[in-house]
Amino acid sequence: MKEALLIVDNLGKAVTSPEGRLTILSDVSFGVAAGETIAIVGASGSGKSTLLGLLAGLDEPSSGKVVIAGRDLNGLDEDGRASLRAELVGFVFQSFHLLPALTALENVMLPLELAGAKDARERARIVLQEVGLGERVGHYPNQLSGGEQQRVAIARAFATEPKILFADEPTGSLDTRTGDKIIELLFDLNTRRGTTLVLVTHDEHLASRCNRTLTLDAGRLQVAA
Repeated sequence: MKEALLIVDNLGKAVTSPEGRLTILSDVSFGVAAGETIAIVGASGSGKSTLLGLLAGLDEPSSGKVVIAGRDLNGLDEDGRASLRAELVGFVFQSFHLLPALTALENVMLPLELAGAKDARERARIVLQEVGLGERVGHYPNQLSGGEQQRVAIARAFATEPKILFADEPTGSLDTRTGDKIIELLFDLNTRRGTTLVLVTHDEHLASRCNRTLTLDAGRLQVAA
């Protein structure tokens, strides 16, 4: 295995509820090599989305640690984690999360502009061309199909050339045919750009395309092949 880009060590998450202390994740450990593709699967409520949020530094663990590219998220404050995400991480969500008042081009430009890129417009155009939307750059989200909106979201995620991409049910709101096209696009970009992919999915076909599958059951990792 290549040097691990992502290291997860004894990660745990518990919250306090009216019924008492609720453990969502317990003693989760694994590593992900640069360029690898990982699927995280499990029943609803098994902790998949919680795990993804912890890996990306969107939430803080109750125990254990996450290390991305040698940087321990536990050692960073909220601003530090945000800075690391801007530098190293891309996101794709089930519900696209596009800004409705911005065109496809402007949605993709946004993270580039936030990162201070002088050539944000040109880079956004290039990546939209890459995902097959070169003719749709001026369209707003409500003028695009679900599949096209997810392509814009993928373009936005890849625009900053992240080291690692986290995707939460990227085909979950798409029909099978459109979802298959999105899967092909994700893996094509993974190959061409060398981005590491960590995917939460219910889609067995998508999971089967990954190098490895990690199965969560009631917050515990069952398979780490």
